[in-house]
Amino acid sequence: MRYSLCDGWEFTPQWSDEFPTGGGEARAVRLPHTCKELPLHCIDPENYQMLCGYRRTLDVPAGLAGKRLFLQLDGAAHIATVYVNGVEAATHRCGYTAFRVEVTKLVEPGRSNLLAVKLDTSENPSIPPFGFVVDYLTYGGLYREAWLDVRENGYITDIYVTTPTLTTANVKVATDGAPDGAKLEVSILDSAGKTVWAGAAGKANVPDAKPWDTARPDLYRCEARLLAPDGMELDRQEAAFGFRTAQFKADGFYLNGKKTFLRGLNRHQSYPYIGYAAPEALQREDARILKEELGCNAVRTSHYPQSQYFIDECDRLGLLVFTEIPGWQHIGNGAWKDQACQNVREMVLQYRNHPSIILWGVRINESLDDDEFYARTNAITHELDSSRQTSGVRYLEKSSLLEDVYAYNDFSHNGRTPGAKPKKEVTSDMGKALLISECNGHMFPTKPFDTWARRQEQALRHLRVQDAAWKEHAGCFGWCMFDYPTHKDFGSGDRICYHGVMDAFRNPKLAAAAYASQGEGAPVLTVGSSMDIGDYPAGRMGRVYVFSNADEVALYKNGVFVTRLCQNRTSSLPHPPFVVDDTIGELLETQEGFPPEKAKLLRECLLAAGKYGLAGLPVSYKAKMAWCMARYGMKFQDGVDLYGKYVANWGGEATVWRFDGIKDGKTVASVTCRPSAKLHLEVKVSHTSLTEGASYDMAAIRVRILDGNGNPAPYAQLPVSFALSGNAELAGPATVTAEGGMCGAYVRSLGTTGTAALTVHTEQTEDVTINFTIKTKEEEKWS
Repeated sequence: MRYSLCDGWEFTPQWSDEFPTGGGEARAVRLPHTCKELPLHCIDPENYQMLCGYRRTLDVPAGLAGKRLFLQLDGAAHIATVYVNGVEAATHRCGYTAFRVEVTKLVEPGRSNLLAVKLDTSENPSIPPFGFVVDYLTYGGLYREAWLDVRENGYITDIYVTTPTLTTANVKVATDGAPDGAKLEVSILDSAGKTVWAGAAGKANVPDAKPWDTARPDLYRCEARLLAPDGMELDRQEAAFGFRTAQFKADGFYLNGKKTFLRGLNRHQSYPYIGYAAPEALQREDARILKEELGCNAVRTSHYPQSQYFIDECDRLGLLVFTEIPGWQHIGNGAWKDQACQNVREMVLQYRNHPSIILWGVRINESLDDDEFYARTNAITHELDSSRQTSGVRYLEKSSLLEDVYAYNDFSHNGRTPGAKPKKEVTSDMGKALLISECNGHMFPTKPFDTWARRQEQALRHLRVQDAAWKEHAGCFGWCMFDYPTHKDFGSGDRICYHGVMDAFRNPKLAAAAYASQGEGAPVLTVGSSMDIGDYPAGRMGRVYVFSNADEVALYKNGVFVTRLCQNRTSSLPHPPFVVDDTIGELLETQEGFPPEKAKLLRECLLAAGKYGLAGLPVSYKAKMAWCMARYGMKFQDGVDLYGKYVANWGGEATVWRFDGIKDGKTVASVTCRPSAKLHLEVKVSHTSLTEGASYDMAAIRVRILDGNGNPAPYAQLPVSFALSGNAELAGPATVTAEGGMCGAYVRSLGTTGTAALTVHTEQTEDVTINFTIKTKEEEKWS
């Protein structure tokens, strides 16, 4: 049995030698916990670097005498030393993997014991990823869950399931302390709990198995029972898995034998204010956002293993995962490398049953070649998991390739150059797959409140790299899912890397639509500009793009059909963006009654005047205009009037543009762009029913200010206040600024049932109130 130890902790930011035995002052906290809540901007990393302490009582009933007891900490950043009743039990030197400590001989059943953890949250250069600079903040704390695992003397230590085919599973079960004559029974159950196979550990044939894939991620459970010679059950453990095959070949990635392009983003595990300390609900929410809102089929967990809850949700949703060991460019000394190898072991052993994981990253991110070191990491990985291939992220071309896949951070695209470098210029082995592990990011940082042209260009750059990657790469992971705080060596003046396709609260920037539009789910239709003339130099509209997964997009001006927008038909993308480069279309024929030949010639001249301005019109177009005036008896003022009416749009009623997305002959989405002074709030909440279990629950609140047409209002930099009442608390400040018209907050339960209400307020919008209910799971009790 496993019991949560997330509640009942005390925390001190200043460790003392008396702390493990009950001395010193401390305050009550619950896990997951960050050692220091921080502001959104201008974070000083020194504020979360400390030698701190956690402790709690551990009441072990007398009835557990003779059992084996294990403490498990899922995430302790970064060097944790565990004490039981004042005795040092173990030290763990990685903040990104879980660890277990047997405490059987250190606790006394029938009495209250004292558990303490000394935590070094500093950027200690003796362990990865530290030793040089790091481009992300490495928050401290017991930021994941804690558990007490109670076992018999003989128990199951591990279940490992691989699926060499779509109907067979190889099951390995490891035990410790099993008595002579003990037996293992293994069963495989489908998602409905029906047993589809039973027998001994080894090969299992399931002819009717449903494959796990990105569209239908069917999950199975492998259940193992350890039986004493007399048939009494000593232990029962289970592991989720999926029947799937995953293989990288020279020409790409194959899931269940089908070539599949990996379209994904990189993800950090940080959140505003709370750092790494996000509970289960928020971890699962990020996976949902990636799959359902961003249309991704893959994610890279940069640059460390992430929450089991996040990976569990990737399993459940069908989101493919490339995960890697902690590190960022720097390789340390021999002891540092030994620790990195230990990190490899822990990563593989702790995550290898997840069907969503398709690739192990066994190099330090962006490090130089070190063949001796990386021969070790590859060997460890293949020994512990023969079913998956390895890779390692590099910025080097023609690097030494000991892994199975060449992962390359391709930052070569600058808006003018090709989207990606050709495979032959990058990899040292054309016989292996090439994967773009990062692109864009720092090459074009984009704030939510930047001009429309910059926000649109960020979106286009992501699509250009994807387009190039489709031709000969296995996939492309854009940098990155959301904006994140960083050290002084990186980021903008506020120490934020504005590299995300979303802001830090997971509100979408325009680039998010570039990803969402490539998916086949809900209709996507996002216009790259508000179409307001004041956003354009001299009022001349530049080239505007529409990001959509519709078959066609129709453009209307003041309710009158203009044209159907064009796409780049040579693109490899599933849904290339539509371009708005003709805002006149059929209007000269339908509204002026011009014959087709005359309308075509005038349209060309007027569009050129819109691009270059009347004064800057090229000679060739001046000549065309002169010929047209002579041919059709037009005056110069006629041309000026047409220009003002169909191009400049100055001086009259504001133009109303409408874009209709059409799929299978039906309008599935519509966007209207026109000036609007009426603002309103869009408030999205991850969930409104908070569940108090062994610890708190937390909901994410995402806020956008929209105009009267339902479009983002990126220049509405308004103060936003959050007023919370009831049995919950706010994480972060009660008043913030909507940056690019967007902001957010977090609501955390307090340990009691009841209700809570959050009111979001600005001076220019109507308030929005979100009501929460807080429920409690039945209290866990000792068996």
